[in-house]
Amino acid sequence: MRTLILLALAGLGAQLVDGSLGMAYGVTSTTLLLAVGTNPAAASATVHLAEIGTTLASGAAHWRFGNVDWRVVLKVGIPGAVGAFAGATFLSALSTELAEPVMALLLLGLGLYVLGRFTVTGLPTDKLDKPLRKRFLSPLGLVAGFLDATGGGGWGPVGTPAILASGRLEPRKVIGSIDTSEFLVAVAASLGFLVGLGGEGVNWLWAVALLAGGLIAAPIAAWLVRHVPPRVLGSAVGGLIVLTNIRTLLRSDWLGAGDATQWTVYGFVYVLWAAAVTYSVKEHRRANRAAAETAAQPAAEPADARPAEATTS
Repeated sequence: MRTLILLALAGLGAQLVDGSLGMAYGVTSTTLLLAVGTNPAAASATVHLAEIGTTLASGAAHWRFGNVDWRVVLKVGIPGAVGAFAGATFLSALSTELAEPVMALLLLGLGLYVLGRFTVTGLPTDKLDKPLRKRFLSPLGLVAGFLDATGGGGWGPVGTPAILASGRLEPRKVIGSIDTSEFLVAVAASLGFLVGLGGEGVNWLWAVALLAGGLIAAPIAAWLVRHVPPRVLGSAVGGLIVLTNIRTLLRSDWLGAGDATQWTVYGFVYVLWAAAVTYSVKEHRRANRAAAETAAQPAAEPADARPAEATTS
């Protein structure tokens, strides 16, 4: 029972992050399941089964708040479903000994991407009047869907920053559209895992616990997307993913690092993580101050001009 409660809380937290940032539900939940010793393919299958419900609820909530561009959902979601089915059947065929470090390596790469992308780079908004083309969205969906199934997460970490970086869709609609299209990816990945695993090793109670937490968080996250600074949240989540998966790799048969090496690496990651979050907070505040000064400047000019006009008259 304690495990189910913890998983429900983890699902709630992961969905809050995913619904407000457009990523990290699958990566966060899969990382947690791997940390407690779950088979990699079964962990990804369990998470994707839960995501069928959470993505449906999240998509409905984002649609209600006007955060969804349905053209983007279809153009990226259908290729994403194809990639997810292929990725699920591929992961199901790998041995557990090989799959665990492979998945940890994929998750580590995604975590580094999220950490670096949101800590260092701003979000361009100078091309909002230009359409997102199918020749860009289809390959993006195919790759993101494949990585999502094989890594237990990746749809958001790949899809959200890529579309944000294009500058052609406002951030809240990028997040809402990616979250909504993920329903198609979750269904396809779950079917792929059921074909590959036949349900073997999938913990249905754990999937329900993750789903329960996610369903509670979905409408809250869709509302928070207008208020939570994505730069700070991205740095925090990215650092957590990096730390957890470095731990898995260091303890794997691939590396087999000793205690001294492990704690040295952990210390370095903690320092890097703290620096990234601190920098993101400072940059967010600086951007807010700059925006406030820009907004106040036009109002100040007429006030300065009126006395001059009165003196002249």
